[in-house]
Amino acid sequence: MTYKQQFIKFMVDNGVLRFGEFTLKSGRKAPYFINTGNYKTGSQLARLGKYYAACIKENNLEADTLVGPAYKGIPLAVTTAVSLATDYNTDLNYCFDRKEVKDHGEGGLFVGKQLEDGERVILIEDVMTSGKALREMLPKLKAAADVKVAGMIISVDRMEKGLESDLSAVQEVYKEFGVKVYSIVTMNDIIEAIEEEIIDGREYLDKMKEYRKVYGVG
Repeated sequence: MTYKQQFIKFMVDNGVLRFGEFTLKSGRKAPYFINTGNYKTGSQLARLGKYYAACIKENNLEADTLVGPAYKGIPLAVTTAVSLATDYNTDLNYCFDRKEVKDHGEGGLFVGKQLEDGERVILIEDVMTSGKALREMLPKLKAAADVKVAGMIISVDRMEKGLESDLSAVQEVYKEFGVKVYSIVTMNDIIEAIEEEIIDGREYLDKMKEYRKVYGVG
């Protein structure tokens, strides 16, 4: 299996990706649901880091520092940095933001690597629903230093249009900020994994494709 196929099976095996009938926060009724809150063990986190690192390497992204937006991005950035160092001999810095600026000790808004002008950073997040995390993080980064955002890595691109736009969240943030978002897998990859029997769920295949037809973007 490719690392993408392994990741899809990993999500299913750990109850992160489920199939059925789910009412999403948007009100849409979807035949699948992604709950990254089901990641909760050290072994899961170690595997996650390997998938994120593989995505970075596959897309030939180069950076000095990984940034994990608080709170879900923090462990993801750390485990990705560990995997890059141990699996690829690529030793990057990492940092994450505080919810409030610290005015004592070393101070500042970021914990870990203190950002510098010209530094290249990659943001590490779990999923992107609306782009809110990126919109909140960019001003914080620019306030700290004149950094260059080399990209953002998420686990799954739903490839789904927004409530008020025909663009997906990934497309919207690229259009608005010029930041390219890379995903370990896409919804098309998940559909293909069902078709190729990498995972179970053939009974939901028609509903998955119909949902893509109604709400999906290219």
